[in-house]
Amino acid sequence: MTLVVGAASAVHFSGPGSERDPRPSIAASAGSAPAGAEPVRPNRLEGADGAAGAAGAVPGVGAVMSAKIPRDALQVIVASGADREANTNNVTLWQRADPDAPWEPFGAPLTGRNGANGWTFAHHEGDLRSPIGVFSLTAAGGKLPDPGTGLPYEYRPAFYRTAAPQGQPMADAFNYVVAIDYNRLPGRPPSDPTRPLGDQVGGDIWLHVDHQSPTRGCVAVEQDALTAILRWLKPTAHPMIVMGDVGDLGADT
Repeated sequence: MTLVVGAASAVHFSGPGSERDPRPSIAASAGSAPAGAEPVRPNRLEGADGAAGAAGAVPGVGAVMSAKIPRDALQVIVASGADREANTNNVTLWQRADPDAPWEPFGAPLTGRNGANGWTFAHHEGDLRSPIGVFSLTAAGGKLPDPGTGLPYEYRPAFYRTAAPQGQPMADAFNYVVAIDYNRLPGRPPSDPTRPLGDQVGGDIWLHVDHQSPTRGCVAVEQDALTAILRWLKPTAHPMIVMGDVGDLGADT
């Protein structure tokens, strides 16, 4: 999907750094890697000594992915598809009181969507797959005003408009977004076009509002659910998202 940039509008963003002018258009769920290249895993954050440091792992998350959850993370979203070809997923929220406390569920499980062609460790531009991995969540924004999130929020109605490919009903897709820190600068507004690892591995992977069809790489949930998630997320809890298929998320080796 593509953002359509209109006239400038106010940005209420309290995160680090200053706002940058967006590019003329941004693929909202993109990525790229040369054919035959080794899988790229951008912006995955390791915990202290490579361990999650929790009293038990997040349910459904094996040792490999657990090792990528920082010890100070107190909130985790898990988006888990049935297999690498799945474009729908189960979304669960987990929290803990401190790094040594057990993970507890927050709210009921949700149904989400992801890339039309499923999941991949080597996401590239136009593959219609969502990147597998563990990523931080450090900024939000949208076409609608801040619903009450603790994250830095970029309110910019003219920026968060969508061009709907193939007639998809996407008018509300970017009412709210949470930037997933895949090949981006954590803490920057979602509109920031910077891709530290280059355009070849894509970027602009967001958690956004479901538009009743698979995405181009983002994860999407119903608007009411996303509003609740935004209000739940807190920067001091160092929130993360663990996303992929059941097999890869649950791997122990």
